Amino acid sequence: MGFSTDAVHGGQHAEPTTGAVMTPIFQTSTFKQDGLGRHRGYEYARTQNPTREAFERNVAVLERGTHAVAYASGLSAIAAVMHLFKGGDEVVVTDNVYGGTYRLAETVLSKYGLKFNFTNTSDLENVERIVTADTKLVFVETPTNPLLYLTDIREVATRAHSRGALLAVDNTFMSPYFQNPLELGADIVVHSSTKFLNGHSDMVGGVVVVNEKGLAEQLRYIQNSVGAVPGPFDCFLALRGTKTLALRMRQHEANARHLAEWLSQHDAVERLYYPGLESHPQHQLAKKQARGFGGIIAFDVGSLERAQHVFENVSLFTLAESLGGVESLISHPATMTHASVPRDERLKLGITDGLVRLSVGIEDIEDLENDLFHALTF
Repeated sequence: MGFSTDAVHGGQHAEPTTGAVMTPIFQTSTFKQDGLGRHRGYEYARTQNPTREAFERNVAVLERGTHAVAYASGLSAIAAVMHLFKGGDEVVVTDNVYGGTYRLAETVLSKYGLKFNFTNTSDLENVERIVTADTKLVFVETPTNPLLYLTDIREVATRAHSRGALLAVDNTFMSPYFQNPLELGADIVVHSSTKFLNGHSDMVGGVVVVNEKGLAEQLRYIQNSVGAVPGPFDCFLALRGTKTLALRMRQHEANARHLAEWLSQHDAVERLYYPGLESHPQHQLAKKQARGFGGIIAFDVGSLERAQHVFENVSLFTLAESLGGVESLISHPATMTHASVPRDERLKLGITDGLVRLSVGIEDIEDLENDLFHALTF
């Protein structure tokens, strides 16, 4: 089936008791059992929930995977992936990774013996050198948050597998509409379903997708054991969101490409990051491994003072954390998404005080451009 058809119908069926077309919200903590050892597939809502299962099946179809496991947030989904490993195991991570992922690794999981090696996964020679027989997992974001650097998924998968390591890809920025890492050789795909999958900024969740049954069983065991599960209403909202994913992503990208071209000509913009521009150093890679360029743009206006001016003078773009909703958001990575990364590390990566990140929504492009025009007038 085509993507739009899968988004609406993938993994879905009418509710058998009433014939309800939309999966109901099974807002219950427990389920009646017919006798000792005899239940109807459901015992306790931490372990199983029909609404959650419908969402998981749908995302698995969209990511061209066979199993999906949902969690209470994107970070709990990443934590579940890390729980596949034990103290002493080495994990190689993209150095320009989301600040919350960095914080989870450096200040929480490292206490339990996992060894994290943050490195530039865009550089294949560097990956060849860094990934060794001691590496158990390579975890990449592509494009990265917020500078939109790309990693060649197929090439890194080959290098990881040659050394016995798994490859996990955070696909939040692209969504399965634009990119399917499992088809490029990845073993694990992670999403913050809070973002584009849901698309309406009204729930928090995460999901992991795999093809290998053994991995799925381990992730399901971790889901049940740790208990970081999304509630049925959140799953209902996310499932509602995936049905319009194709429509939304097309508009996100159309608006982002227009604004990126416009910003590339603006005197106030010192550096611009968007893979859809031919000037982006990895534009050809973006075309090779994805079907589009997404709805996130980053640009540098040169100083914190100028960035503050931008934030104080937008009216349509909303200064807020997060991304991927139908509304346009603007954020300051240095003090918001990446505040937990030490300043010298941020600057080394290029996350300056003048860096601005846009999550471009689906509003009329003339209104978005006009809003930025006024905000960028110094």
